[in-house]
Amino acid sequence: MKFILSLALLTVSTVSLAAGKFTLTTDSFKTTEMMPNKHVFNGFGCSGENVSPSLSWTNAPAGTKSFAVTVYDPDAPTGSGWWHWTVVNIPATVMKIEEGKIPAGAVEGRTDFGKAGWGGACPPQGDKPHRYIFTVFALKTDKLDVNADSSGALAGFMINGNSLGKASFTVKYGR
Repeated sequence: MKFILSLALLTVSTVSLAAGKFTLTTDSFKTTEMMPNKHVFNGFGCSGENVSPSLSWTNAPAGTKSFAVTVYDPDAPTGSGWWHWTVVNIPATVMKIEEGKIPAGAVEGRTDFGKAGWGGACPPQGDKPHRYIFTVFALKTDKLDVNADSSGALAGFMINGNSLGKASFTVKYGR
C-alpha cells in the first residue's frame, strides 16, 4: 500500500512538473529596465515610435481555445488607470506576437488614447515612472464579441469572464 501511494504521488508530481508554469516574455526589451523609446507613444507630448513589442508565452492551461493580451497602466492619474492595448481572438495555436504586428484573425480594441491598436507608454512629464502590466490570458472560448470600438474595460470584462489562466510581467517608463 505504501509503495502504491508513493508511486501515485510521484506520478502526480511528474505531471505537474511537465505542465510547467504559464509564462509571458518579450525579447523587445529587458523588463528590469525602462521601456525603450521604440515602444513609447507618439503624441500627448511623447515622441516615441509607438511600435508594439514582441510577446511570447508558454505552458498555456489545458482547454485553451484562444488568447487575449492586455497592457494596462494602473498609475495613470485618471482614477481608473489607462488601457494601452487589448488584443483578443488570438488563435490557440499562436504562442507569439511579432513586434509591430498582430496574428491573423486577432482583433485590437480601442485604447484610452481613443483608437484601436497599440498605444505606447506616455506618462505625464515629471510624474514618477509608471508601471505597464503586460498580461496574456488563456481563454475557454474561441472568440469574444469585441471589435475596434470596444473599450479596454469592456474587453477586460469579457476576458476575465472567460479566463482559464493568465501570465504577466511589468515594465516601467517615466519621463
